Amino acid sequence: MSHTPASAAQHLDALIIGAGFSGLYQLHCLRDKLGLSVQVVEAGAGVGGTWYWNRYPGARCDSESFYYSFSFSDEMQQEWSWSERYPQQPEIMRYLDQVADRFDLRRNITFNSRVTSARYHDAENRWHVATEDGGRYVVKFLITAVGCLSSANIPAIPGLAEFAGQTYHTGEWPHDGVDFTGKRVGLIGTGSTGIQAAPVIAVAARHLTVFQRTPNYSVPARNVPMDPAFLREVKANYAEIRDHTRATTNGHPWDIGEKSALEVSAAERQAMYEKAWEVGGLRFRATFSDILTNKDANATASAFIKSKIRQIVKDPATAETLTNFDHPYAAKRPPVDTDYFETFNRDNVSLVDIRAAPIVRITPTGIETEAGHYDLDIIVFATGFDAMTGPLLKIDIQGRDGVALRDAWAHGPQNYLGLQVAGFPNMFTITGPGSPSVLCNMPVAIEQHVDWITDAIVHMRDHGLERIETTEDAMQGWVVQVNAAAAATLLPQASSSWYLGANVPGKPQVFMPYAGGMARYRRICDAVAAKGYEGFAFAR
Repeated sequence: MSHTPASAAQHLDALIIGAGFSGLYQLHCLRDKLGLSVQVVEAGAGVGGTWYWNRYPGARCDSESFYYSFSFSDEMQQEWSWSERYPQQPEIMRYLDQVADRFDLRRNITFNSRVTSARYHDAENRWHVATEDGGRYVVKFLITAVGCLSSANIPAIPGLAEFAGQTYHTGEWPHDGVDFTGKRVGLIGTGSTGIQAAPVIAVAARHLTVFQRTPNYSVPARNVPMDPAFLREVKANYAEIRDHTRATTNGHPWDIGEKSALEVSAAERQAMYEKAWEVGGLRFRATFSDILTNKDANATASAFIKSKIRQIVKDPATAETLTNFDHPYAAKRPPVDTDYFETFNRDNVSLVDIRAAPIVRITPTGIETEAGHYDLDIIVFATGFDAMTGPLLKIDIQGRDGVALRDAWAHGPQNYLGLQVAGFPNMFTITGPGSPSVLCNMPVAIEQHVDWITDAIVHMRDHGLERIETTEDAMQGWVVQVNAAAAATLLPQASSSWYLGANVPGKPQVFMPYAGGMARYRRICDAVAAKGYEGFAFAR
């Protein structure tokens, strides 16, 4: 790392790490609404955050486009028109580029610059931030907008370095793409990413071998081009749609069913599931009120999805492998797909169960499992991320008295409202662990967090306050609430879930997001602010 003299450090009111949805909106709020001096530092060459890096085949949002977007500018809402029900990665990037252009955000973003350390200096109440390229910043507020799914997780499989072919992780995809034509491709992982990528890779590849660790439920997305009449209706009613998203559990503009899956007849339940399957998408899990809270109710959804997979997949043995679930439906992130299960009917696609016969090693020519060797030219890792905490812990963040965040979180993340960590004054984490984030439509969670942080800074300015820090008691109390909210659902029963950090060896097994719902969380945050920011200590 090159070293720049301390005198060259840039002094600012705030530094934001990351230029995705979170960083762009936070920059707009602090710079344009409050008039603060602000800079965004972004590791990539452009805006987009998660969507900048995730360019793998089939990369597509699983929330519908018309509400997977910012709500803060009605002019932007009226100007922008989505082309599909579920936007692909390039379209989301075009959208975020237009946001950056419309609000002239790039002039305060430093691209191709990765933050390596951030250290709080108590005597001056400032964060000293360093970047890989020698940049230095001294700032009052440090705001992490690093994303929940931005630290790629590649399993340490013996022999990986000796593989003679090409290897790729879906979260670090080459910007010029990958040519699969005539190639024998191995795809490891069947989470949301693998489920999106497999059908697209299969069309181009000579042969695709899917290495499945744990089978996953998936519901068809039913993606279609955007109906112009529907889009006109959306634009005419955006205010009501946005209010609806802010009032729901998962940040979507539809409500969870009021009936229990167990209080209707088998025929009525089947009909309701059939209707939801045809509509497609994430709202399938909202068919009944208790799918995520009652194991018997959940079992009815699980059985229905299993029956659909068995109807789609022609080979009974393959269908059995695809439906040998080890968790309740939607206890792990519930994917939506386009022709995923249909892909296994192709002659050039095979499924390998690596739970039954684990991978032993990667050889120069392919992958060896306990059951045999598979010759491959390309290996694609759809193995997910060191989610939620990983992007933060990759940075050497040290709070008061030099305490490192990785040490403070050695046994799992602890914070207050997912916004602040005791011992780390004036540092805010947007959609961090302890907040609903990944359990809901992300732009809704992001806007709520950014608005709350912005209001807190206004409160400080209005009252002549220089420092805000959550208390240890408030933090510990919130950890209890996060655990209680998770325990009231079936979510912790998915022992292999990245919600628990189970996909990363050695990571503490703690349920990280707040499962009490976005609407309830919003009310809690609003009440905290209304009570003079209860649970936070201020200093002048």
